[in-house]
Amino acid sequence: MSTLHVLSHSPFTDNRLDSCLRLCGGQDAILLCGDATYALQAGSSAYKAMRAKAVEIFVLIEDSQARGLQVPDWANSVDYPAFVQLSIKHDKVNTWL
Repeated sequence: MSTLHVLSHSPFTDNRLDSCLRLCGGQDAILLCGDATYALQAGSSAYKAMRAKAVEIFVLIEDSQARGLQVPDWANSVDYPAFVQLSIKHDKVNTWL
């Protein structure tokens, strides 16, 4: 059973991303949106933690662009229609509020 984990809070203000990465299984995926896209800052602990985890990472392109962040080649940029498709593809969607 796969889960799409949706994160929208900055990884530098709490430990949601770390907790999410610990819980993610091999079929799961993470979608970064809102301030969670700050995890893409190269060299940060959040960036390194995502690279080390064997889980698919998606980034809402509108949010990364609004913050002037580059999406690395190991992450997938998606728009809102693709976000909907990811939600349908996975068995569950877990939003980390």
